[in-house]
Amino acid sequence: MFEIEFQDTLAIKAPKRSPLVLRTVVLLFSMVCGVYICLICLKQITTHTKTKLLNFKVVNQPCQDPDIEESEIPFMHYPDPVTFSREECACNPVRYFAILSMQRSGSGWFETLLNSHVNVSSNGEIFSVRDRMINISSIVNTMDRVYNLDWFTSASKNACSAAVGFKWMLNQGLMEHHNEIAEYFKRNGVSAIFLFRRNLLRRMISLLANSYDKDAKLLNGTHKSHVHSLAEANILAKYKPTLNSTLILPQLKQIEQTAAKAIEYFNSTRRIVLYYEDLINNRTKLREVQEFLWLPYRELTSRQVKIHSGPLSKQVENWNEVEQALKGTSYESFLHSDYFQM
Repeated sequence: MFEIEFQDTLAIKAPKRSPLVLRTVVLLFSMVCGVYICLICLKQITTHTKTKLLNFKVVNQPCQDPDIEESEIPFMHYPDPVTFSREECACNPVRYFAILSMQRSGSGWFETLLNSHVNVSSNGEIFSVRDRMINISSIVNTMDRVYNLDWFTSASKNACSAAVGFKWMLNQGLMEHHNEIAEYFKRNGVSAIFLFRRNLLRRMISLLANSYDKDAKLLNGTHKSHVHSLAEANILAKYKPTLNSTLILPQLKQIEQTAAKAIEYFNSTRRIVLYYEDLINNRTKLREVQEFLWLPYRELTSRQVKIHSGPLSKQVENWNEVEQALKGTSYESFLHSDYFQM
């Protein structure tokens, strides 16, 4: 009996599970875990990639200053030079300008004043080289290089410049191509600074004296259009030119008309008209210039010394003839007007 009951008990025990089933379960569990882990990793990688792309877009967005007035926006530029990187100054806005003038009108002195400002680069008389003004294409290519900060002179401050420009004499292709140049100024937000002399007789004397010194080279065999010492100025001032008294009136009229025509040609350009005598007698005019270029105000200085100072009667060889030619005309005031020395 006992043996029979024992056998029956053994007969009803649950059978052992097959090893194949367990392996299958473990395999399925491992697969599910693996898929889950892969999904988590892919999600993290996707999020990281999106973050990188977003950061790249932010870096390459145009520089914007919320405090800038709407009227200033067309005249604010962010050049991307080919020859160097502006780096931390990339978002410093740059204003474009051109000093439009005539020879011996004080533009050299005026430009040294501008360049004494830490944020200004005025690159000189760049169109004095014929190849640069031979046609409008050459002119535009030259201006593009200057305004893109790819033009290098001793005045170039480039990276953190707040205003960049150059001098341009009216007889250096400016009048011949005035339509295209005025359009370029308007399209690219270039501001024009006109600089003339009120006393055109003084300009005429300065022109003749400078022309004489190109050959005479009074300063130790060297020609200088501008000087930095009173001693040099006195040497150059010793020469007294002789004026053609019969041509003075038509020449003065022609100069006057040329200046008026230049201002008219650029009447659609943002501009300011300055006179050499006003800058000398009223230094607040220099503040106006800085405001015109949206510059932080600075005291502007120049090392240049005026060559022809004092009464005109002491600077012309045939003064009596000149005086007679201008008496009773609209230019008679030129005989007597004077201004302080620089």
